[in-house]
Amino acid sequence: MLDSLLKAGADATVADAPPYIAGQWGGEGPAVTRTGPYLRRVVSRTTHATDADVSRALGYARSSARAVARLAPAARADILDRASRAALAHRDELARLLALELGKPVKDGRGEIDRVADTFAVCASEARHIGGENLPVAGWARGIGNTALTYRAPAGVALAITPFNAPANLLAHKLGASFAAGNTTLVKAPPQAPAATAAIVALLLEAGLPPQAVQLLHGGAEVGAPLCAADEVAVISFTGSAASGRAVARAAGAKRLVLELGGNAATIVCEDADIARAAKECARTGYSNSGQSCISVQRVYVHRSRYDDFLDAFAAAVDTLKVGDPLDPATDVGSMVDEEAAERVVSWSAEAAACGARLLRGGTRDGATAAPTIVAGPPESASVVVHEVFGALVAVLPYDDFDAVIDACNASNYGLQAGLFTRDLGRVVTAWRELQTGALIAGGSSNYRLDHVPFGGVKDSGFGRETPRSMIEDYTVLKTLVLRGLSVWGDATTLDEGTGA
Repeated sequence: MLDSLLKAGADATVADAPPYIAGQWGGEGPAVTRTGPYLRRVVSRTTHATDADVSRALGYARSSARAVARLAPAARADILDRASRAALAHRDELARLLALELGKPVKDGRGEIDRVADTFAVCASEARHIGGENLPVAGWARGIGNTALTYRAPAGVALAITPFNAPANLLAHKLGASFAAGNTTLVKAPPQAPAATAAIVALLLEAGLPPQAVQLLHGGAEVGAPLCAADEVAVISFTGSAASGRAVARAAGAKRLVLELGGNAATIVCEDADIARAAKECARTGYSNSGQSCISVQRVYVHRSRYDDFLDAFAAAVDTLKVGDPLDPATDVGSMVDEEAAERVVSWSAEAAACGARLLRGGTRDGATAAPTIVAGPPESASVVVHEVFGALVAVLPYDDFDAVIDACNASNYGLQAGLFTRDLGRVVTAWRELQTGALIAGGSSNYRLDHVPFGGVKDSGFGRETPRSMIEDYTVLKTLVLRGLSVWGDATTLDEGTGA
C-alpha cells in the first residue's frame, strides 16, 4: 500500500487511499475524491466508513486490545524506531503527497516528515521508560508492614482524530504514543488528507506494527461521532477547532480526553527587541503553511516607539516570500486548504480595513491561494483580532504599557501559545506567569514547537498536553498492587533493647 500511494504522488496520478479495517485495506462505503487546492484537480480518493464499518472496527479493536497490550515495550520501541527511519527514507515522496492534497509547500512538507521521524523516535524512547513506582507506604503508621507498587497499564482502545493542517506529524504523535503505551488505535483521518494519512499508517505497518494495533477510517462527523460515543473507546485524542472539540466532548461523555483546539496566538515585540530579527521571524512563521497552524503568528503587539520601524521591516520581509506552486522547492507560501478558507482571509481583512485598519499587503486571493496579508492597526473588536484566522494574515497592533499588552493578549478566548521578543529577563518571567497560555516562546514568535516538549493550551484552546510523554500518561491507567504483610521497608516500630550495632 505504501509503495502505491507514494508512486501515485510521484506520477501525478490519483492516489487510492482506502480504509484499513480489521487487518485489511479496502471498504464498501461511498467513494469520495479530494481535489488539490492548488492544482484544482482530483489528487486522491477513498471510501467513507459506513455504520457497518464502524461497528466492525470497534469489534475488532475490542478483541485486539489484550493482544496488543501483551507486546513488550521493547518490541513496541523497535517498531517505532524502524518507522522513524522509514519516514526519513520516504521524506520527499511523503512531502509531495502533502503538497498535492493540501497545497503545503514541499519545503514545509519535508519539515513535517522530519518531525514525524523525530516523534516516532521519541515515542520509542518513552516506550522503553514506561514503568511504575514503589510507594512510600511505610512512612505512615497504617502502612507499616506493607508494600505498594504501581505500573502504567494500557488504557485499551484509543481514538485518534487528526486535523488537515499537519496530518502526518499529528498522527505520529497520537498513534505513536498510543502504540508506545500498548493500546490499539482507531484513526479517523481528516477528509482533506486521506492519502497522506493512509501513507503514515502503511509506513507503520511495513515497519512491523501489528495489524491489531491500528485501524483507519475515513469520513466526517458522521463517522467521528459514533466512534467518540462508543463504549469500546477508553481515551480520545482530538486536534481541531474549539467548536468541534466541544462536539467531541459531548459525544464522548465520561472518557479521557486530550483536546488540542484552536488558537489566536499573540507575539509581543518590546522596545528593546532586535526589530529586524523579530520582523523576519514573524514573517517566516506567520505565513508558513499559509498560516494554517493553531500557533501561527496572528496578532503581533509592538511597542509604539518601534511600531513604524517594525511595520517597515515586517512588510519588507513578507515581500521576500515566494508565493505559488507548492511542488516548487523554492515556494514559501502555497495554497490554503480550500477556496472558502482563502475567502475568509480576504473578507476579514476587508472588514478590518472598513473599520480603519491599514491593509499593507495582500487582501486578495487566486482560488485557494491567499496572498500574504498584513493588517495594521485593526480595532480590538475586528475579527482578525478576536477570532482564529487560521490563514495567511497577520495583524500588527501598537501598545504602550507592558501590563496592558498582557491584558490585551489575555482578552482572547484562546490560550495556546505566545511569543515574546525582549532582552529583559524580568519581562520574560512576568509574561510566563501572567499570560493565559500553555506555553511562552521567549526570543521567538508564537509559532515554534519542539515535539518532545509539552504542548497544549488553556481556555478554548483545550486541555491535556500533546507530547509523547504526556500522552502516554493519558493513554495508560495507573494500576496499584498492595502486598499486605510483606514489606521491603521492614516492619519494626522499635528496636529491642540490647540490639547490637
